[in-house]
Amino acid sequence: MADETQDAIEKEIEIAAPVERVWRALTDHEEFGAWFRVKLEGPFVEGQRSMGRITWPGYEHLLWEAEVKTMERPRYFSFTWHPYAVDPAKDYSGEEPTLVEFWLSAEQGGTLLKLRESGFSKVPEARRAEAFRMNAGGWAQQMTNVAAYVGEHP
Repeated sequence: MADETQDAIEKEIEIAAPVERVWRALTDHEEFGAWFRVKLEGPFVEGQRSMGRITWPGYEHLLWEAEVKTMERPRYFSFTWHPYAVDPAKDYSGEEPTLVEFWLSAEQGGTLLKLRESGFSKVPEARRAEAFRMNAGGWAQQMTNVAAYVGEHP
């Protein structure tokens, strides 16, 4: 069970590909959509909202909505969103979003990709533990997904 006092999820993975290749997989909206399983309406643009529809089986009824915060090619990419916002009847817009950050660094033989999603302490208490637990598991899967995608699409 997730510790409800935790504020952040942190993951990292080594990917056998150059930083520029991993950067493209993260920041090109079509490539991001392929491994994350979301059909985005357009490119990621710093300071703008990103919209789309989730394509992950069982979650196709959900919309993707994030605000791109920072794109510092090829080392840092961040966006905010509402974690585990899975009830289509609920309006999450009044909640404080979490911040998702990716850092890329060159390592011998490839790229070290680090992820941090922070701000869970501001998620309403009624759904905080579940949002943390589900996103922790989700990010573990997504880090594997992006590595596999880059390996299959050099």
